[in-house]
Amino acid sequence: MSRTSTLAMSATALCWSMAAWPAFAQSEAEDFEKHVRPVLVEHCTACHGPKKQEAGLRLDSADSLRRGSDSGAVVTPGKPDDSPLIVAIRYAGDTKMPPKRKLPDGAIAALTDWVRRGAAWPVETTTPHSLTPREVAKTHWAFQPVRLPTLPEVQDAAWPTSPLDAFILSKLEQSGLTPSPRADRRTLIRRVTFDLHGLPPTPAEVADFEADASPEAFAKVVNRLLDSPQHGERWGRHWLDVARYADTKGYVRLKDNPNYPTAWTYRDYVIRAFNEDLPYDQFVVQQLAADRLDLGDDPRPLAALGFLTLGQRFINSQHDIIDDRIDVVTRGLLGLTASCARCHDHKFDPVPQRDYYSLHGVFASSLEPRVPPLLLRPGEEPRYKPYLKELRDRAEKLNAFLIDQQRQLEDSFRARAAEYLLTAQREAVQANYLATMFLVDASQDLNPVAIQRWGRLLERTRKTHDPVFAPWHALAHLPEDGFATQAASLIKSWREMPVAAEPFNALIVDALTLRPPRSLPEVAAEYSCLLTDADAKRNDPAWEELRQVLEGPDSPLRAPLDDLEEFLFVDATLQNKLHDQQRLVDDWIASAGAAPHAPAVQDAAVPVTPRVFLRGNSSNPGEAVPRQFLEVLSQADRQPFRSGSGRLELARAIADPRNPLTARVLVNRVWMHHFGSGLVRTPSDFGLRGEPPTHPELLDDLACRFVADGWSIKSLHRQIVLSSTYQQRSEDRPDGVQRDPENRLLWRMNRRRLDWEALRDTLLMTAGSLDPTPGGPSVSLTTQPFSTRRTVYGFVDRQNLPGEFRTFDFAPPDASSPQRHQTTVPQQALYFLNSPFLKEQARRLARRSDLPARDAAAARIAALHQLLYGREAEPDEIAAGVRYVSVSPPSDNSGNWFDPWEEYAQVLLLANEFSFVD
Repeated sequence: MSRTSTLAMSATALCWSMAAWPAFAQSEAEDFEKHVRPVLVEHCTACHGPKKQEAGLRLDSADSLRRGSDSGAVVTPGKPDDSPLIVAIRYAGDTKMPPKRKLPDGAIAALTDWVRRGAAWPVETTTPHSLTPREVAKTHWAFQPVRLPTLPEVQDAAWPTSPLDAFILSKLEQSGLTPSPRADRRTLIRRVTFDLHGLPPTPAEVADFEADASPEAFAKVVNRLLDSPQHGERWGRHWLDVARYADTKGYVRLKDNPNYPTAWTYRDYVIRAFNEDLPYDQFVVQQLAADRLDLGDDPRPLAALGFLTLGQRFINSQHDIIDDRIDVVTRGLLGLTASCARCHDHKFDPVPQRDYYSLHGVFASSLEPRVPPLLLRPGEEPRYKPYLKELRDRAEKLNAFLIDQQRQLEDSFRARAAEYLLTAQREAVQANYLATMFLVDASQDLNPVAIQRWGRLLERTRKTHDPVFAPWHALAHLPEDGFATQAASLIKSWREMPVAAEPFNALIVDALTLRPPRSLPEVAAEYSCLLTDADAKRNDPAWEELRQVLEGPDSPLRAPLDDLEEFLFVDATLQNKLHDQQRLVDDWIASAGAAPHAPAVQDAAVPVTPRVFLRGNSSNPGEAVPRQFLEVLSQADRQPFRSGSGRLELARAIADPRNPLTARVLVNRVWMHHFGSGLVRTPSDFGLRGEPPTHPELLDDLACRFVADGWSIKSLHRQIVLSSTYQQRSEDRPDGVQRDPENRLLWRMNRRRLDWEALRDTLLMTAGSLDPTPGGPSVSLTTQPFSTRRTVYGFVDRQNLPGEFRTFDFAPPDASSPQRHQTTVPQQALYFLNSPFLKEQARRLARRSDLPARDAAAARIAALHQLLYGREAEPDEIAAGVRYVSVSPPSDNSGNWFDPWEEYAQVLLLANEFSFVD
């Protein structure tokens, strides 16, 4: 911005005091670096930065923003409408900033939302001796090799039952604490069943465990739970949070299909992978590059590619889609916030902008097929014969339309090559042609995308002194007055110059000599003629350079099928026709009886050579970079990816046992779901600003054993839940609360509340209505009649997440979710009181046929306590229950009678004991 002498609007504006400076969360740091800082850097700091401070205002640091301008505060945290800065960028007052051109709507929205959320600014990085992030990373714990540590010596040698316990006990003893006693069997089986299944144990399972006196009793329970298909349904849902799974695309254009018709196949793949204990390194590789693997006769792993494809669509903004994929890969698998390097080198972690665009090139070279691949194994095709026939017909119509549009576009591009060349040159001279590609003269009826491609060709050839376009660049800068004379002189000098000294394309120089141009349009016409001739002289090596302009991967005269929608974007009629054809295919794939398809990607025929986008602006490409892995995690001989897009090489680099992050990140996620918080409490940020592990040696011990056990997640579960640490009681102790109030040292087990899925599934199970059917398309959970499927199979609408989901802290599917928030709000209690779904389950619970008869009230109440809480009812609980159900049932104003057993069942469901696990 510039010239903000009145930006503060009034001397009466409130000053931004230190007390108003908001607390800062890790997620806000990522949002600030991705969405706020780039806007300030690109649009504001030239006039309000370190070199220049119009009106005394700086917008490049937290302290300067606090101080405001010469006239007072420019921001009121939490109140964008009262913040002069926001009023100015909206052009809503007398002062309009920036003065020459209003900010893009997205930039205004980003700054407005930032102020509304408190305008938190990350604490500036401070490192010893002003070291750079790359230098600090050399000693940062997360980037060191994972090595099996030596077990610590402990005083109470009888307590540890595993190496895990030794590390926990050692820290406790150093702090003067002791572990808590072992939990009783009822608590243990309830805890581990919820952890591994997301469901409560049945009364029979509790009784069997309590009656089993063998030393292996608990291990047998754990093995039974891990062998059950319900285990994958529970732990698959945990992974879906990381994968930001949803069945819809978020914001899309009006004609676009808002749903992902194949999303459910990814969800089913994840559940199956956990049930089959697919080694985690293979799980990683399949999610990034299953299409590049030899899958034999089983194509089902192709569904794993939904990890990449099922994110937001950002109204089909390809660079935002790619950014989302970089984010889910790096945060989800590596615990690194690499997407913060989109606009500049990462401020805090050793991820330069070049590395971000190396990954960008990998995903820019990966395309989604318009007809997703089938997931049918040999012998399954006959079952879907009518479906497959109709699918082929619709796909052929779609392909025929695309090929016809491609031919028409390319014919037009070649016929009007001179016009495109001149227009691209004019845009480059008058302004940044890439930034103004949609502002060209509409009367010319030229395709803006083709102009953009011509502009990129001119920019690239200008910098490299390309033999074909060097004459053009020399002539394009001649003045109109005297053009013919100066052009003739230049052309004469080229003919006399040795080829080695100035390598101009001889065919172009000869043509310009034969027909001396009198204006730049005549030069453009000459180029157009030569390109037409090159198409006809395919066997003449002298024309090869000109043919590459026609046929090269970046040729502005081509309209690749994979990019055709981008070219058609400017023609609403053609765009609608394409969407209609695509919708016919998508709707058929989503129809009843459809065969399963994979939400897959495939490599582009010609991989993209990525370029760094200066300040993250795709309209301003900078230097080219190779597609390769992150430098901080690479070996000394880092090599560019050479196989297709590079996804398979990227996947193998992530799954390499030498990678210090992959195993640590996964082990920490599993630990977090068992104990409520991770050894590293920032599970998707192991970088320099992430929290260090509370037990670093334990983390490495688990990671080493995890890899040594073949990357088996089930083996990792066994290590954790069979430990003495996991089997502790959860009651508070005064000494523990005093010395370690957050229980970071794990002197007791953490009491935890059920998440939404476990809560809903438990309601269904205790009501006797849970449908155990596995897999298949997603179902609505919020419409009547209510589905009784497990919650993991519910339809997740990214754009309109149901209120129940949000009330109970379901992971927002907008981005990869490292862990769920836990809130306690009135809406949760109101749901249990008033929800039609809850009342339906209470009614079914009260009417279960396997409960004792109603006239045996005491026995029936005891059975309900066993069913809901897994324990015997206390005498006073039975007495109170008998009194309640024995009174005459009341009626409402309409004369309808209430069933006291239904009300009593709902009261039991309302108890904290139902929703919490010790």
